[in-house]
Amino acid sequence: MPRPYDYLVKESILSEYVTRQQIDEAMAFVRSRTPYPPRFGVILGSGLGALADAVQDAGVIPFADIPHFPVSSVQGHVGRMIVGRLEGQAVLVMQGRVHYYEGYSMSQVTFPIRLMQLLGIEIVILTNAAGGLNTSFVAGDVMLITDHINLIGMAGQNPLRGPNDDTLGTRFPDMSEAYDARLRATALKVAAENQIDLKQGVYICLAGPSFESPADIRFLRLIGADAVGMSTVPETVVARHAGLRVLGLSGISNALAAEGIQQATSHAEVLEAGRAIVPKLTTLIRGVLRAV
Repeated sequence: MPRPYDYLVKESILSEYVTRQQIDEAMAFVRSRTPYPPRFGVILGSGLGALADAVQDAGVIPFADIPHFPVSSVQGHVGRMIVGRLEGQAVLVMQGRVHYYEGYSMSQVTFPIRLMQLLGIEIVILTNAAGGLNTSFVAGDVMLITDHINLIGMAGQNPLRGPNDDTLGTRFPDMSEAYDARLRATALKVAAENQIDLKQGVYICLAGPSFESPADIRFLRLIGADAVGMSTVPETVVARHAGLRVLGLSGISNALAAEGIQQATSHAEVLEAGRAIVPKLTTLIRGVLRAV
């Protein structure tokens, strides 16, 4: 006998949206595996996972062990949670993340941020590998994210779509300062002290997994984007919904060429550039942790 339409709709919603019970179960598991109540959360993007090696007294939790936690299928994303101490701060570092293009819903993509929220984390540092749209950028640069363009969200895939849990955040969160001004000022100060040429700009998130066409690149530059990638923005939106402070850093893995000399882009290129970017990111993040 066919099931009622409203039951089918409810089943679909439950499969797309993460529930509070699922987040609570993940939180309880992580708390059972570590003595540290972390204050900082760090998410490391493609090819940037080596920073986790600097964490002291580290407890390692594979993503696959955490109840309901999404597991990455992308090379360069190890899929481990490291909880320990870095520069005297209790930190939770994610070696890798999941993406919308892997087949996860936006609610599942941002599940780690919800977990961080319930663990009591106050500040999240989001890193990614990005293509440089700004013609002054070169591969190996690091860009401080000053703002973002939520192109996926504008097209309907906002991570806050669906039922709102008022205990997690307001229905209509403000995004006028998505990336915390004080944290950005601290990052700039750390960069100056360590002679790092820290670029600044606007990050735009696309769905992926295909890289951008020349026409895409012309459009993205026209609307004011300096770097492009396939992550970070959904996490930032949920973090701000949760009342967390956000610092965003993009490692420029490849400079997208000017029109007429466009070159092919590969994931291997992204991972290779990460080797040059990691020392800069490590210095910046450790400096911010010390200062905050």
